[in-house]
Amino acid sequence: MTQATQSQQGIMMTEAALKHVLALKEKQGDDLCLRVGVRQGGCSGMSYMMDFESISNVTEHDEVFDYEGFKVICDKKSMLYLYGLMLDYSDALIGGGFQFTNPNADQTCGCGKSFSA
Repeated sequence: MTQATQSQQGIMMTEAALKHVLALKEKQGDDLCLRVGVRQGGCSGMSYMMDFESISNVTEHDEVFDYEGFKVICDKKSMLYLYGLMLDYSDALIGGGFQFTNPNADQTCGCGKSFSA
């Protein structure tokens, strides 16, 4: 895992994750932020979700984290399960992609995309 870009945020991103997210954002368009959250489902009970959305969709019910001008958004209910999350990215041929290290997870699925708390 590479070093986190911000160490005092509720959702932390490594430099590799931020770089990859910014590259994906460039393909999507301007004025976008990254929404991170959880939903029911997955093999362990809850699954992570991430998607770009317009910055105009941010509400007072969202936590907002700033990474060099790029906003990461999380609704407060999801934040209960994600506080302290480390988001990393690997371009390895096997096991590559986004990786979630969640200190609140009691159990994590083998694929790493779902968890139970």
